[in-house]
Amino acid sequence: MRPAHTEDTKQESRLSAFSRFLFDIGPLIGLIALCIGGTLLNGDFSTFDNAMNVLTRTSFIGIIAVGMTFVIISGSIDLSVGSMAALIAGSMIYMMNALLHGFHGHAVPPLLIIALGILLALVFGALFGFAHGVLVTKGRIEPFIVTLGTLGIFRALLTWLADGGALTLDNSLVDLYGPVYYASILHIPVPIWVFLIVSAGGAIVLNRTVFGRHVQAIGSNEQVARYAAIRVDHVKIATYVLLGLCVAVATVLYVPRLGSATPTTGILWELEAIAAVVVGGTALKGGDGRVIGTVIGAILLSVINNILNLTSIISVYLNAAVQGAVIVVVAFLQRGRR
Repeated sequence: MRPAHTEDTKQESRLSAFSRFLFDIGPLIGLIALCIGGTLLNGDFSTFDNAMNVLTRTSFIGIIAVGMTFVIISGSIDLSVGSMAALIAGSMIYMMNALLHGFHGHAVPPLLIIALGILLALVFGALFGFAHGVLVTKGRIEPFIVTLGTLGIFRALLTWLADGGALTLDNSLVDLYGPVYYASILHIPVPIWVFLIVSAGGAIVLNRTVFGRHVQAIGSNEQVARYAAIRVDHVKIATYVLLGLCVAVATVLYVPRLGSATPTTGILWELEAIAAVVVGGTALKGGDGRVIGTVIGAILLSVINNILNLTSIISVYLNAAVQGAVIVVVAFLQRGRR
């Protein structure tokens, strides 16, 4: 006769496996159900143009969410990504306009100006991420506090740089820079291609590299990871630098869309990015998650917004409330999961 505790252990194992299966497949099932429901509610939802529109708008948040996945899996968080994107966008525009009007009496070629603007964005993104990582690891400050503080700093700096108004890219640069957002390759907009490349790269790094395994180990149990000779501080700093670079890439794609940056640019992007990560099945406590889940989560949230916009089931002003509710519900379902 088998001991009762053996049967209990097997039952718990089966329940754990079933729970894991639901978290893995749940976002995809939800996305499919939403697509079917959206098609039934409005025929325009299933058109190719609408699909491209949804995916293009998903690209910005999706790229940021890929970087956020690494940070959350490592057991941290970043609340500043929207403000960071706004400051990077404003800095790009400010510098590119300045270079266009001459540098020490010499005109700079427009293509070089755009290249320098993109380089500036990537450098700023990496530096901001590095600063976050150092403050969290070496400064021993909670990630929530660090990024809440920089959220206000980044937004205030942009407001000061724009003198409370808007920083607008010169029209001659807008025309040259525009294809980065508006051009298509094989009838698929450039931002979607970039989103796919970043997502594929993120999935490979997380699942197929030593760095990815270390990120998951730190999120599962940081103290054990230290005992295992994992350089915890270095890995955490690297996750924040990776997130900063993802924010920069998203901003580079976003700037030509409107050609301007204002104190409201990037508002609630942090909410959308975190929502995409948790909806995709990544554990808020860290240690477990997948980039493909994050991608599905980002698309799912965009589909929800698109359906709400097309059908007017509720006011479009409540879209952020829907995303907030989704985060709370998923966090409730993740209780005790690690």
